[in-house]
Amino acid sequence: MSALLLDGTKIAAEIKTEVGAEAKALINAGVRPGLAAVLVGNDPASEVYVRSKVRACEALGFFSEHIVRPDTLTTADVLALVEELNARDDVDGILVQLPLPKAVDARTVLLSIDPQKDVDGLHPVSVGNLSSNHPTLVACTPAGVMEILRRSNIPVAGKEAVVVGRSDIVGKPMAMLLTNANATVTVCHSKTRDLPAVCRRADIVIAAIGSAAMITPEFIQPGATVIDVGINRVSDPGLARSIIGGDGKREAEFSKKGYILVGDVHPKVAEVAGAMTPVPGGVGPLTIAMLMSNTLKAARMRRGSRLVARQN
Repeated sequence: MSALLLDGTKIAAEIKTEVGAEAKALINAGVRPGLAAVLVGNDPASEVYVRSKVRACEALGFFSEHIVRPDTLTTADVLALVEELNARDDVDGILVQLPLPKAVDARTVLLSIDPQKDVDGLHPVSVGNLSSNHPTLVACTPAGVMEILRRSNIPVAGKEAVVVGRSDIVGKPMAMLLTNANATVTVCHSKTRDLPAVCRRADIVIAAIGSAAMITPEFIQPGATVIDVGINRVSDPGLARSIIGGDGKREAEFSKKGYILVGDVHPKVAEVAGAMTPVPGGVGPLTIAMLMSNTLKAARMRRGSRLVARQN
């Protein structure tokens, strides 16, 4: 058996095309969705990530604002900036890029974002709405996983799903989304006893534990769907060899770069699973696509009554 690879890049492109068409209709009706991305400090990885988000906005016709501030800002300074963005009608989504400098209380900052503009879906109000299955903005990565399952025609209702990882960003909202879609869900973590046996019960395994190639074939029942959320940078030659050994293309990549990106799922799982996402090219591309979708949704939710008024 060789697992069907679920192409996240293709699915992300489909979503962006759909969002672009909806955004055009919204703009023609007089409402231009807007996203403000805030970067405090000069973390290189964050700078690249924020720029990619801003470019994605611009490509879809959104209004976007890239706000960069020095790492000398205090918590009070960042809170004042968020309050300004909360009050602006042209901003539908606020994204504060993490990590923030150590001097800034990230939790306090994230809690200060207007839930209606919480395009990361991490505010307690957003989480509460998700838990009670009310319309809300949902964390981008778990929402992207659900799109992969839906658009790949993988049934969820009535299936047994195991989520490996209980983070606020992925694991917990993932479990709630699967529950709302009528799956029977088990959430696993570092204290779970006999993790391979628990995972082998599952029709769907979501790996979001943050440990390179931790999920091996013994964790997976034949034919199961495996979604790999992990992105791990591996620079140790021995570990890299144990994960990608025999894959000439990836070995050449490691030799050239001195590192390689791998998921939480070992590539040999493809010999057992019925379908799985690759790393890279699986879940990763969906995160920005769902951020765009959330920004559009926020614009509709915040300014929908004005659209109706214009149409009338």
